[in-house]
Amino acid sequence: MTPAARVQSAIELLDLILAAAKAQGAPADRILAEWFRARRFAGSKDRRAIRELVFAAIRACGPMPSSGRAAMLRLAAVDAALTGLFDGSPYGPAALAEEEPVAEGGVAPRWLEGRLAASGIAGAEAAGLLGRAPLDLRVNTLKAARATLALPIAAGATAAPHGLRLASGAPVEQWEAWREGLIEVQDTGSQLACEALGARPGETVIDLCAGGGGKTLALAAAMENRGRLIASDTDRQRLSRLGPRAGRAGAGMIETRLLDAGREREGLADLMGAADAVLVDAPCSGTGTWRRNPETRWRLTPAGLDRLVATQAYLLDLAAELVRPGGRVVYVVCSLLDDEGADQFAAFLARHSRFAAQAPAVPLGAPRGAGVRLTPAVDDTDGFFIACAGAA
Repeated sequence: MTPAARVQSAIELLDLILAAAKAQGAPADRILAEWFRARRFAGSKDRRAIRELVFAAIRACGPMPSSGRAAMLRLAAVDAALTGLFDGSPYGPAALAEEEPVAEGGVAPRWLEGRLAASGIAGAEAAGLLGRAPLDLRVNTLKAARATLALPIAAGATAAPHGLRLASGAPVEQWEAWREGLIEVQDTGSQLACEALGARPGETVIDLCAGGGGKTLALAAAMENRGRLIASDTDRQRLSRLGPRAGRAGAGMIETRLLDAGREREGLADLMGAADAVLVDAPCSGTGTWRRNPETRWRLTPAGLDRLVATQAYLLDLAAELVRPGGRVVYVVCSLLDDEGADQFAAFLARHSRFAAQAPAVPLGAPRGAGVRLTPAVDDTDGFFIACAGAA
């Protein structure tokens, strides 16, 4: 493919991604995978170049662009080499016309930039949300140790006790170490959130919003496969991924519970007041994960954020009922908004007088309210708010 043809392909993909964002449809990665699957003529170099163009254009825009072409013209405004490719050549983009619409730059839609700034995320901190994320691994201590693990390429240790870091794009899932369950892909911030729970062998631990089970597997390793670990979620499809992952990891002590949304208390009735620890990895805006999923900036609305905040409060209240006296709750969101982080946890503590904040035992992050906040710009992890509370 010519460079101009690559640009036009990226524009077509951007149009599909924008349509999906408006309709709350498939994520960008899936759209690209399906697009390339239907176009086998595109070689590996073409696919790589097109993918880089697409994500660079997404990162270059703040508010949602009017079209893929407007997004690419925003990228061309900061990469002059692209401007000359809008020349009307075969398979390339049409020649530039006068006063064509160009997407706005920035970090996010204006309302969301304002919410971030009010939460102390502006300037370099805000710009850091749109960098490129590294590839982090967690060594599964049920099967291996970081100090002795051999991988096909060199990896550096991270601040997480079992964390390793590689350059983005390493083919981890093709490695024997991954197939045998010695490693899992997991951001260092996510690993530290699990460390904050302090799960110990023999305890009863609930991962209240387990999803695909990445944090559940880390908790199983911390518990040395001893005790009771319940992974619950209302999403059948996501929870179904945990079984095969647990089998590969050798985590045989995990119980899964599919809950009915709005009836979670019924599904967990036998555990009320019995848990030593509950991890509330709550659904959130994902503002801390934009390095990986930059188009999600365009999916969030003020009303959607309000719904997420209400769900988080509901889950925290449920966790409070599940914890025994002397137990603990750890609240985690991959968001940098105080609405979902410091303010949310402060409201929880105000509602539940038997709980007292405890400093999360994590080596990264800065204090934010009663918890700790990790940011991409400072900590080079996904953005997280992590807070702990002990029950009297």
